[in-house]
Amino acid sequence: MNIEIICIGTLKEPYLRDAEKEYLKRMVPYCKMKVTELREARLLQGEEETVRLREGESLLNAADKSEKVYVIALDMRGKQQSSEKFADTLKKLALGGKSSLVFLIGGSLGLSEAVRKRADTVISLSEMTFPHQLTRIILLEQLYRAQKILRGEPYHK
Repeated sequence: MNIEIICIGTLKEPYLRDAEKEYLKRMVPYCKMKVTELREARLLQGEEETVRLREGESLLNAADKSEKVYVIALDMRGKQQSSEKFADTLKKLALGGKSSLVFLIGGSLGLSEAVRKRADTVISLSEMTFPHQLTRIILLEQLYRAQKILRGEPYHK
């Protein structure tokens, strides 16, 4: 399986870059992973919706358009899943012929409606609000945890 995370913004803090690097390294035995960072739109007061639209366009343009790509958007209004259910969802997608997954993470203002509509699924990692940079690390950890769950390997408790 190929997994790509397309996100707005870069990881600015060294500890976040280190965490990303560690989880990407851990994922090597399980799947091909790629992280694509897109430029944040410049925010001017009162132009929040314009920024959301621009960043949404960037996300959609970066997502692969082939039929085998399954797009999952991360949004606080999405459906929440347990780690076990998330692992099962990944398994079902793989068995259903979806060999490539694309996860979309918006910027600090969230996702545009166009991105939510384009996504095959919209999920939420929690009812809590996280910085979009930290969301990427949490997603990477959950992807790693899902692989361990699916293989019955120790890690998930």
